[in-house]
Amino acid sequence: MRNEVLVLPCLLLLHCYVVLTMETITQEKAEAAIPVTTLSPPEGNTTFLAGTSWCVALPGVSQIDLQNALDWACGLGMADCKPIQRGGACFDPDTLVSHASYAFNNYYQQNGNSDIACNFGGTATLTNIDPSHGKCNFASPGSVGSSAPSSLKCKTSFIWVKFAGILLLLYLRR
Repeated sequence: MRNEVLVLPCLLLLHCYVVLTMETITQEKAEAAIPVTTLSPPEGNTTFLAGTSWCVALPGVSQIDLQNALDWACGLGMADCKPIQRGGACFDPDTLVSHASYAFNNYYQQNGNSDIACNFGGTATLTNIDPSHGKCNFASPGSVGSSAPSSLKCKTSFIWVKFAGILLLLYLRR
């Protein structure tokens, strides 16, 4: 009887190992499949215009290039784009140039006001005129934290919870 009781936990451990290994492999493949965009700005020197500067979208650039740059800023660039979502303080005016300007500036401020953090594939430029309007406040130097990721968070797999529950039931069943 004791051997039969040990078989189930061993099978569960094996199952957990296989599932977690498959999750890791799947995650690695997914990360490898993410296309590398050329819109990420390189590192470089910091340039300030009259002490305070903002990064805004260039009017008249290709809408496709501007949309791609906005998508990068709000995605991989980790800019805070909540204010330009519908209902947000910076949603209006609902234009691509306005939304891109907000996202570009947020990224620029998070990345130390580096002049090259305001490139976005040639779709952005620096200005010393505050683009804030109405309830929409554009970040200024020192008003946003760094976009560097915080410590990695561990994800507890539901399988381990099931496994612990089964082991507890087997222990109480004795």
